[in-house]
Parts: sequence; structure tokens; C-alpha cells
Amino acid sequence: SFNGKLRTENLFTQAQRVARRKLVGKDVSFVAFLKRQRFPALTHTSPTMMVQGSDAADPRIASAREILEEWSGGGLGTSQPRPWGGYGPLMGFLGRDAKVQLNTVVRAIRWKRRSVQVLGDRWSAWAPRAVITVPIGILPSLVPEKKPALKKLASGPVVRVALAFREAFWEKRHPGVAFFHSPEAPFPTFWTPLPMHAPLLTCWAGGPKAERMTGKTERFIVERALVSVRSVLGDVEAPRAVLMHDWAADPFARGGYSYVKVGGTGAREALAEPLQDTLYFAGEATDPDQSGTVGGALAGGQGGAREILAGELNP
Repeated sequence: SFNGKLRTENLFTQAQRVARRKLVGKDVSFVAFLKRQRFPALTHTSPTMMVQGSDAADPRIASAREILEEWSGGGLGTSQPRPWGGYGPLMGFLGRDAKVQLNTVVRAIRWKRRSVQVLGDRWSAWAPRAVITVPIGILPSLVPEKKPALKKLASGPVVRVALAFREAFWEKRHPGVAFFHSPEAPFPTFWTPLPMHAPLLTCWAGGPKAERMTGKTERFIVERALVSVRSVLGDVEAPRAVLMHDWAADPFARGGYSYVKVGGTGAREALAEPLQDTLYFAGEATDPDQSGTVGGALAGGQGGAREILAGELNP
């Protein structure tokens, strides 16, 4: 929906137009970069939505250089792969040969070379090395040595609401549509489960849009989600069930995922650097190629594991 009219448009196409432009000279914010370009209104709106939604970033402080490099380097495309059946089976597969301890709060990490002790409430564990994958919103309190790199990164807020209806009424009105966008709505993006067929819509807000809702009641946020859906699909019935998560208000995340601030080039690589062959770092914030994605988190974890194994073989 753009200027009150429902139209078929590809956000990725508009963002790719911006990605073809080069940033010359000193790094600036994404907003400042866009102001320099002579684009039609839609080509300003769509990339801004991409930065806020896909990067959970505030375009006023996000690095234009990093965003353009991400998009031009293959981090932008029309393909939106999702695991069939959700992430539950994926986590089950990854954890089938490992001991996974859930619902355990880590309060502190004490370490020296080749010795790491992880401390919780009436619980602790020891190992000669450790891979740290916690979100950057809580990393400074656990590993203060990484504060210089973390100052160049930000953890963007994200609010997500899943709405379950009695039927997938949008399939009759707009068959084959996977994503809907309403730039002015509180939740500017919502999507269907295609290629699966189910009466489920997922509403997504990141960056400044999410910041306006963070910490609000579930009732308020769900109402904002329904306002957003109705701005595109008209009057719709109340959902049968709702599942909401506010990542910035989550004490174990304190944000959605990371983005680089103006002038912060190299921060991800610095964050990924091991400390004394003892603490290794993984997660989406450490991957310069797939930051902000599940793919980046997986790649970062695999990279950290390979580094540790290489160290074991060549002590």
C-alpha cells in the first residue's frame, strides 16, 4: 500500500536501485545518503523500509557504507527462504548430538588463558575454550573487553506479532502474495506463510517503528498490528490467537539484531576476533557477509568451532 493505494511493487527492486549508487568519501548515515540522491518518492520509501525492517536499524545513525556494501554484495534478493515447519525442527537437528541445557541464566564469565568458567544461579560450567554467541545487547556486561567494537554497533529493536485467523481470507483477495507493505502503518510489513497455506499473518516492525512500541502492553501492540493489517486488507475479523515478542524488552536479548553505525566499518571483524585463544565469538553480529540473519548466526558459529578445532590440532 503506497499513498493509500494497493499496488504491486517489489521492495528489493527499489533497494537494488539504491545499491547501485556508490558512496564517495566519508561515511554518512543512510538518511543523509538518500537525501543526496535524485530518486522518486517510492525509491526513497522502500529502501528506508528495508533498512528499518531487514536491518532493524535507525536510518539516521546506520552506516550508509555498510548498508550499500551489504546490498551490493548479495545480501539483497527476492528469495526469502524459510525452514519448512519452522525453526523447531532445525534446532532439534542441530542439538541432536550435543548436550543442550535450556532455561539457564548465565550471570558471569570468568576467564584466563585456556580456562573459562561460566557462572549462573546455583550452576556453573568449565572448559578450556568457549564460543560466546549472546546478543550484543548483553555482551558488554559479560565480556567488557569487547566494548570498543560494540560501541560501533547497535542492537536494533524488533517487535513481531503472529495473528492466527479462522481462514486465510487474503488468499481469495490476493492469491499468491507473500508480503504486504504499508509504509505509514505501525507494522509496515506483514507476510503470509507461503508456500505453506495456513490462516496466519506475521506482522513485523524494526528500527524506529519498533522503538515506538517497545515496552508497551501486549494489548496495545496487537491493536497496532490489526490497524496495520486493516490499512491494506480492509476490515478483518479479530484473530483467534496471538503470539507476540518484543526483543528490545526481552532481558535476555535487549534488541533484535545488529547494525553498524556511521564510521563503524570493521566493527564486526573486531568483534569476531578471539581473545587469547580462549574466548571465541559467533552470532549474526560477527558475520560481515550475512549479518542480521539466521544464516549469519550459523556461519559465525561454524567459524568459531573451526577456529577452536584448529587450535586443538595446532596448540
